[in-house]
Amino acid sequence: MSDSLRARAEERVNRKIKFYRNLKAYIIVNAILLIINGLFSPSFWWVMFPVFFWGIDVIIDFLKAYVFIDDFDSESYRECKIQKEMEKLGN
Repeated sequence: MSDSLRARAEERVNRKIKFYRNLKAYIIVNAILLIINGLFSPSFWWVMFPVFFWGIDVIIDFLKAYVFIDDFDSESYRECKIQKEMEKLGN
């Protein structure tokens, strides 16, 4: 049980670290791209494309780290659902 709990905790920490690394890179790279875009082609704001699409990825990482905490593919989630179904069938 302790090893399982530690594995789940490690997975949560890894997701949070991944989110923060992605967010940091997103801010730095897109700030640089914004400066380049403003200096060399201010008439067309192409920087909005990487900001938008990379932003979707950052949002997904956030949701995985902080909103959908229990992974639907995890063994503990599966076991919990099996127990609930067994209780329904028993009544």
